[in-house]
Amino acid sequence: MKTPNDESSSETHALFPSGEWEGFYLYSFGPHCSRHMMYFSLDFKNNEVHGTGGDDIGTFQWAGNYDTGRMECHMVKYYATHRVIYDGKVDENGIWGTWIIPPFAKGGFHLWPKKSGEEQKEAAIEVQQIELVKNIPDIPNQGEDFSQNSR
Repeated sequence: MKTPNDESSSETHALFPSGEWEGFYLYSFGPHCSRHMMYFSLDFKNNEVHGTGGDDIGTFQWAGNYDTGRMECHMVKYYATHRVIYDGKVDENGIWGTWIIPPFAKGGFHLWPKKSGEEQKEAAIEVQQIELVKNIPDIPNQGEDFSQNSR
């Protein structure tokens, strides 16, 4: 019989947050080399990870394991028709790595925790500021006189 103390809580490591995630996968070659976005939730607990989500193929479930010491995450994405094996390294930008559909299809992926509404707003403002700076015309060299009266 389980007691309340048997119930484990979600992972506390900052790079393995349970909750909403997003990301993309890429094929390593062929006509589908563009980013294929996916949106999902993950629950990290006791070195196991589980979740559900969807992408351009359909809905799926995640199951796998992670290691906070080695900073690795290994998951299988289960669709109704097939499975995809994901092996990745974890850093402050999320989970990066390769996926494979045995025996031949493979590619890369990047997954990251979804930002809160306020964080998304701040990121959008930062992108706008970068775009504004990129559009500022070059300043003339010092010492050059560009007025019409200089000749």
